[in-house]
Amino acid sequence: MPATTSVRSARLGLRATPEQETVLRRAAEVAHKSLTDFILDAAYQAAEQTLLDQRLFMVSGSQYRALLDMLDRPESDNPGLADLFSRPPVWSKK
Repeated sequence: MPATTSVRSARLGLRATPEQETVLRRAAEVAHKSLTDFILDAAYQAAEQTLLDQRLFMVSGSQYRALLDMLDRPESDNPGLADLFSRPPVWSKK
């Protein structure tokens, strides 16, 4: 979850089964987080992923035509992109 300087003022409520509560409390302890922080972090990550996974985008007719025009244009050289892909990935460096 992104660091934020704003104060938590929105209140969320939920109900869980005793088994769900037990698992959530144990996981929060293992993660060294409060139950609230653990649930909020997990829910926030799931929400972000859900939003990023959207495959349907609603656009106006003019936006759709602009996208098709961009896709129909011939490719052009992009030296910055070529340079980026020529380097080894950061995660493979030691």
